[in-house]
Amino acid sequence: MTAVEVSNLWKEYDDHVVLERINLAIAGRAFCAIVGASGCGKTTFLRMLLSEEVPTRGEILVDGEPLPGEPGPERGVVFQRYSVYPHLTVLKNVMLGLELDESPLLGRLFGAARRRVVEQAEQAIEAVGLSNARDKYPMALSGGMQQRLALAQTLIKKPKILLLDEPFGALDPGIRKDMHALLLRLWEHTETTVFMVTHDLSEGFALGTRLLVFDKVRHDPTNPDAYGATITYDISLDRKSGMAAVPGEIKREMERTK
Repeated sequence: MTAVEVSNLWKEYDDHVVLERINLAIAGRAFCAIVGASGCGKTTFLRMLLSEEVPTRGEILVDGEPLPGEPGPERGVVFQRYSVYPHLTVLKNVMLGLELDESPLLGRLFGAARRRVVEQAEQAIEAVGLSNARDKYPMALSGGMQQRLALAQTLIKKPKILLLDEPFGALDPGIRKDMHALLLRLWEHTETTVFMVTHDLSEGFALGTRLLVFDKVRHDPTNPDAYGATITYDISLDRKSGMAAVPGEIKREMERTK
């Protein structure tokens, strides 16, 4: 189970400070929901965990080792926009990652190797409830089905860390509820550590075992970019008790960041 440690992390772009003094110790298999005001650096933090952004200061350790400098298969990611290939069927979308791993030049497998990957892909497709859409193209799928496909694409690689950036933000409320149940079911059967950015506070409480609230604590009216956001609240969650377990002043502060 993959543990993540973040020490004195800063991110700056020239004179613009986005994040400052981020310190975290995340036990393996945690589900960290990240909330905060728009533009406070939540996605930037996720991109640093993915190695798409480099910290200006500080470090990120994974199981005690420095985070690899490039994105890799040990870290899966699902964005709000559906990251699927429109020219490939559901089955081939899910197969592609494994095929590229084993045959990086051709991107195709044959014989017993292909049959093995097809079997793995079909298991992933069944896990996200898309067996009946196995041979369909993404354009024939609803938004919720496309996001199920994106999850299958990611989870078939068995990532140690799963990064979710507003993955359900574009879905209708009813479909989002179904996706919440699916995500929790998938997570409960893995040892993956999850970081999920969301603007929906109730979603964070419904899914997370930890809630991280990002906000600025230092302000300079003459120079709004002089200070960055940090973690103002770090709350362990009990899904059964939900928001009732959180003091009223913290609820109000978190509601303000929506």
